[in-house]
Amino acid sequence: MRIGVIMGGISSEREISLMTGREMMVHLDRGKYEVIGIDIESPGDLIGKVKGIDFALLALHGKYGEDGTVQAALESMGIPYSGSGVLSSGLCMDKNLSKRLLRAEGVSTPDWLYWNGMKDYDAEAVKERLGFPVFVKPNEGGSSVGTLPVASEEGLKEAVMEALRYDTSVVIEQYIEGQEITCSILGGELLPVLGIRSNRSAWFDYKAKYETGGAEEDVIALSADTEARVTAAALDSYRVLKCGVYARVDMMMREGIPYVLEVNTLPGMTRASLLPKSAQAAGISFGGLLDRIIELSLHEREANRRWHRPSGRSPELGREREEGSVAVYGH
Repeated sequence: MRIGVIMGGISSEREISLMTGREMMVHLDRGKYEVIGIDIESPGDLIGKVKGIDFALLALHGKYGEDGTVQAALESMGIPYSGSGVLSSGLCMDKNLSKRLLRAEGVSTPDWLYWNGMKDYDAEAVKERLGFPVFVKPNEGGSSVGTLPVASEEGLKEAVMEALRYDTSVVIEQYIEGQEITCSILGGELLPVLGIRSNRSAWFDYKAKYETGGAEEDVIALSADTEARVTAAALDSYRVLKCGVYARVDMMMREGIPYVLEVNTLPGMTRASLLPKSAQAAGISFGGLLDRIIELSLHEREANRRWHRPSGRSPELGREREEGSVAVYGH
């Protein structure tokens, strides 16, 4: 099978994507796959560079990669790809929309305000509804690029302007003080939950995520009640946002209650990344994790293809689709 590792892209997370792609290429089993690295440097690159591959292993992050755009293009070319589909990718990339959906389904998430540019700037609304401190984030961004904590009203405008360098809209999010955790999901099943503690900054920022020794990330012991709440929040988020194959759900724990920060449909796969660490804690090697992602993705793409046929649908498949992506994987 000719596996094209699609990396790079045009977002602010290009360098992280290249790191993810290179790490994937190192760990793919060359006895099973013919591996081709594909660096996307402009939107027009994709069609010409993916010709001849049998499967696209997506190492992209951010816009034009994690937002459903590339997924839609690959579907139009009939090339199966890894991870969630077009709809889920778009939903999870949009923090405001995904938080709205999670809240509507009863999943706890920090309160927030959404501003579509500086025209919506209203420091008084932040003070009255959220209080300080808050986090200011690009609405469609990742890897903490452009994200800043703000301790008081004095620093708010500067942080918003910084976030708007990376997107046209921003989310102002309530600060939840507590234990940061991350929940990796593979094939509809929760992998060991990791607790996160930054070593070099007050929060889990870009340096903490990607520099060696930037943070401590270890399997965390939870009480039975807390573990049940965390599991429910993670799997409910995965279901509500239509995720498939794998995802990572980031949360803050406060007084035993998990607050979902965001859901990543193409989480990082560098040496320092959380998903491979969680998989390793479950006894799954990096290469084994990639094998499983490829296997599940092929199953997902085939199931979707069969579902969208104009005729010949099986009742069994229809029932699986109604029950969600976990049923598709047979778990």
